[in-house]
Amino acid sequence: MDEKIFISPSKYVQGRGVLDKTGEYVKDLGKKALLIADEFVWGIAANRVADSLKEVGLDVVEVTFEGESSEAEIKRIVKKAESGGADIIVGIGGGKTLDTAKGVRDRLKGAACAIVPTTASTDAPTSALSVIYSEDGVFERYSFYSKNPDMILVDSTVIASAPPKFLAAGIADALATWVEARASFEGRGTTMAGGKATIAGLAIAEKCEQVLFDYGLLAYEANKRGVVSHALEQVIEANTLLSGLGFESGGLALAHAVHNGFTVLDGDIHHLSHGEKVSFGILTQLAWEDRNQFEINRYIQLLSKLGLPVTFKDLHIEEISRDELLKVAQTALQEGESSHNLASVPSADDLVDAMVAADQYSIAYLGK
Repeated sequence: MDEKIFISPSKYVQGRGVLDKTGEYVKDLGKKALLIADEFVWGIAANRVADSLKEVGLDVVEVTFEGESSEAEIKRIVKKAESGGADIIVGIGGGKTLDTAKGVRDRLKGAACAIVPTTASTDAPTSALSVIYSEDGVFERYSFYSKNPDMILVDSTVIASAPPKFLAAGIADALATWVEARASFEGRGTTMAGGKATIAGLAIAEKCEQVLFDYGLLAYEANKRGVVSHALEQVIEANTLLSGLGFESGGLALAHAVHNGFTVLDGDIHHLSHGEKVSFGILTQLAWEDRNQFEINRYIQLLSKLGLPVTFKDLHIEEISRDELLKVAQTALQEGESSHNLASVPSADDLVDAMVAADQYSIAYLGK
């Protein structure tokens, strides 16, 4: 498709105490809300959302998310929504919970969707797509929807109280936004919005990177103390809104494809977050693009200071064989992957070499 396309949610709200105002923002979307959150999030946030909805007269159906944004989990919750007569789907929590909520809403034609992230760990909240995994956590596909969520509600105090590793993971995911959008544009790739990148999508992606290099470390340090600083507010918006709009209407490329490739591996890497794996994917893409040492070192420095993986050792795959890396590469390069948005798509062997080069560049820069 040659048309330019830009898509976005209808409303984005961010600030202190937003969680307890959910009802006021959501009340006009429908009459009965189905709330999806995992067991932990029910304790720290979802009950407050439920109370806020009830205060404005909305009926509430509560569902506990079971851990994977899988086809089976979406179908399970759809049945509960249908039997409960829900016309608003509210996802509360991390990326997989939110992706599941969007999947449920898509099956319930005419339902509205409100997204309430409790961490700034991914750019999943704003998008009209879900990443679908097997019940064992292996990447299967992207599922695209006809519209974005109606509303995104981000409580800065909730984000500030979350462990800093989640913010760091979100910064990695968001740092990939401009790296990939630039590459996708140069390769005339198709964005997740289904067309070519708009000037707006690219500008947002580039601004996202600027904010992260300006404020990322400051926000991370503020998060360690649980305070809502100006820097933290800036980075919450970059991780959530700028990255979400930028990746969807700007384009993905190799960094996220490498992440998807890593999901085929067994072992401790399987327990790393989305952003932690994307962190190394960024360096791999920069290595493949033959970016100069100053640009690559700039990323290594920021990612490593945030405690993010920049070497195979950091990914818990220090002893990985070339054959295993080839499996990662083959998955990252399979038909339909975002790696095909690149102007020059590597072979599997080329991609393995880029991963090894990225590992060595980081080792050399950090003196490990």
